[in-house]
Amino acid sequence: MDLQDYRKEIDAVDRQLTDLFAERMRISGEIARYKKTNGIRVTDPGREREKLFEVGTQVPEEFGGYAKQLFSVLFDLSRSYQNRLNREGDSLTAAVTAAIRDTPQLFPQNAFVACQGVEGANAQIACDKLFRNAHILYFSTFDAVFTAIEKGLCRYGVIPVENSTAGTVNSVYDLMLRHRFYVVRSIRLKVDHNLLALPGTRICDLKEIYSHEQAISQCAEFLKTLPGVKIIPCENTAVAAKMVSDSGRRDVAALSSRLCMKYYGLECLQASVQDQQNNYTRFICISRSLEIYPGADRTSLMLTLPHEPGSLYRFLSRLYALDINLNKLESRPIPDREFEFMFYFDLDTPVYSPAFLQLLGELPAACDEFHYLGSYSEVI
Repeated sequence: MDLQDYRKEIDAVDRQLTDLFAERMRISGEIARYKKTNGIRVTDPGREREKLFEVGTQVPEEFGGYAKQLFSVLFDLSRSYQNRLNREGDSLTAAVTAAIRDTPQLFPQNAFVACQGVEGANAQIACDKLFRNAHILYFSTFDAVFTAIEKGLCRYGVIPVENSTAGTVNSVYDLMLRHRFYVVRSIRLKVDHNLLALPGTRICDLKEIYSHEQAISQCAEFLKTLPGVKIIPCENTAVAAKMVSDSGRRDVAALSSRLCMKYYGLECLQASVQDQQNNYTRFICISRSLEIYPGADRTSLMLTLPHEPGSLYRFLSRLYALDINLNKLESRPIPDREFEFMFYFDLDTPVYSPAFLQLLGELPAACDEFHYLGSYSEVI
């Protein structure tokens, strides 16, 4: 036999498999209707364990692991199909549908917005690009921004989540586990870090430089050229500029935005000192209520998956089956829960697509718990 003969054999087996798969899913549908009529839960872990053990004994030993993997995927697909038929995801689907219907066609131009830091912060710059006339309330911590949204003090908050060179803002992702909010828009902001000081200051006189830890890491190569200068992290780049201004000293400087020159009476000793000139920070705009504006083509989710082999793979395979692209995957440990992680997903999918609505209906069966964080568009 040659390769073409073997391929013909494979094709014949595959036709049998597809016929049997369709028949299996049909029977799963009948089971779903029976379970719904009789008030039986779709998920039956004991039955699945028994079946996986049985499958492993019905094939040659060398194929046992492969067979279990194949049938695990089949069980996931069957469970998802049953949940979709029984419409267990209806409450979330209904909420998303209502938000699409009730959200105004235009993103608001005027709003009370919470930001971390002080005037001149990059969060303010991002806010000014999102809103034409925002009334900004500044808070000292990211936690306070989330709290201001939850308590209704501000309608929106603008929070940084990641940088193209320094990576994720871990403290924000940790706060996402503790607060309830929705993402209504995001923006990628080009960030320039400049060495700012009081007029008359010389670089050779510097003893200390203040900035946020992310900005410090983004300017690491430049800072290596200043041996003997103490680098002091603080809560915000604009706060660093204000500290330099308030100090009255001409031996200190800040890594900050050029906007802070105007606000705090500083001058630029050296411009754009970040290591990478293509330096972007992504900010999310959050709200207490679910708002989905026209053009939403990105969705954020937080999931807790079973602590067992293959659980993440099975969820990713579901995205693949639905032809949904993954923009971001981040994991964070869950406090007080040993070896358990919350996974953060950014999905590239229009909110109006059938695949997205199908995913919403399947989420209850796909994970232990989940938080739908919103569907939105990103400003570039």
